[in-house]
Amino acid sequence: MLGTVRSLIHPQRIETHAVKGVDLRIEQGELIGFLGPNGAGKTTTLKMLSGILFPTSGEAHVLGYVPNKRDPELLRKISLVMGNKQQLWWDLPAWDSFLVLKELYEVDDVLFKRRVDRLIEALDLGDKVQSQVRKLSLGERMKCELVAALLHNPQIVFLDEPTIGLDVVSQKRIRDFLKELHDEDGCTVLLTSHYMQDVQELCDRVIVIDHGSIVFEGTLDVLSAKFSDSRRVKLMLSRPVLAIDLVKYGKVVEHVDTHVIFEVSRAETAAVTGALLQALPATDVSIEEVDIEDVIRDLFTSGKS
Repeated sequence: MLGTVRSLIHPQRIETHAVKGVDLRIEQGELIGFLGPNGAGKTTTLKMLSGILFPTSGEAHVLGYVPNKRDPELLRKISLVMGNKQQLWWDLPAWDSFLVLKELYEVDDVLFKRRVDRLIEALDLGDKVQSQVRKLSLGERMKCELVAALLHNPQIVFLDEPTIGLDVVSQKRIRDFLKELHDEDGCTVLLTSHYMQDVQELCDRVIVIDHGSIVFEGTLDVLSAKFSDSRRVKLMLSRPVLAIDLVKYGKVVEHVDTHVIFEVSRAETAAVTGALLQALPATDVSIEEVDIEDVIRDLFTSGKS
């Protein structure tokens, strides 16, 4: 009881920096993956870049504007899509929300119809936009959210987990749509996602953030080479081999009948592969990088960052 009273009178406060020392530059037309574990500062960064949050220090500039000043000209040129938030009215058809947003963004009637028709067709929404939002499936709602966010043809699109909770078919449909949109419009896209398939299929460059700071910036291939000291050697054998005869060559990560996968250190890949080909009845061999999802997971659990 005494502790409770003391905490009310003299509360202890702990200051946490959600984002600190993040220095990044994104060129017009880039499609960037923004990666990091939960609580790393990804969403906070997107909210600052879109003007929702005010940075306590440092500066942010988007298309020459300061985002937190909420200049109407900037707001008409950017868009933010959050997979766990919605901007559509729950009890109205999505189409009604589109009409309201059309007026807010001051989109010309002809341009609006052309743009929305194209988005609806690309996302295969059909007559779904005339149904109450509450009656749509999660995938259909997410597609409608994308239409709402893109109907004013923004130059910069911030996507925060746009495929979260969706089935693999819906995820693929949205990835294909985003790739097509980026290729046609040339818009700049900053994407956060916990689904590495999204990042691998869409992004040319990634920025990795942890504890509010950037720990890596570059391509996925460079990320894999920098933070993974191993590679996968895959063998197809002409006949089954006992497991006890395989472990002496390295870590066996998969062994099913005549299919074997070894994980070996990057420095010893050539030597181990040569030894395997001499000792085992191999009919095919391939050397691959460790799955990027495993690299990311190890990066945030091993303290390498």
